Amino acid sequence: MRRVPYAGGEKESLRLSLDRHRDVVLWKVEGLDDEQLRRSMTPSGTSLLGLVKHLASVEYGWFCDTFGRESESIPFDEADPDADMRAAPHESTANILDYYRRARAAADQVIDELDVDDLGVAWCGDGVSMRWVLIHMIEETARHTGHMDIVRELIDGTTGDHPQG
Repeated sequence: MRRVPYAGGEKESLRLSLDRHRDVVLWKVEGLDDEQLRRSMTPSGTSLLGLVKHLASVEYGWFCDTFGRESESIPFDEADPDADMRAAPHESTANILDYYRRARAAADQVIDELDVDDLGVAWCGDGVSMRWVLIHMIEETARHTGHMDIVRELIDGTTGDHPQG
């Protein structure tokens, strides 16, 4: 398991914190079949695969769209604001997991290229720094890995915030 250094630099520490949560996203889906990954476990329809899809889209949105890079983010749909939270029947598990890996790689490239003080333009038109985006994505990813913890436990009883061993 990766650890955030106790006395590391700002960008290194923020990046490692984000990576720890990103690693948990992939760990939470390991060992489950397609039906389990798509199974809605809450009244709102939350599923593990839907959470992965959402996290991929927000990685693209916050890192790539904000800083003017090529992106595969899912456009916001006012008629269906939670569309990015659901795995559609035509979307395979493999494709959604690949989408997450591509989003993470694209975001990592942007993080590598920019300094924490570099500015981009958020979806709402406000200027935001890479520092702010990193902090926001740590919060966003941690929030949804918490959801994934609960959903995974409801599916097969697996608990924990990181792989043991």
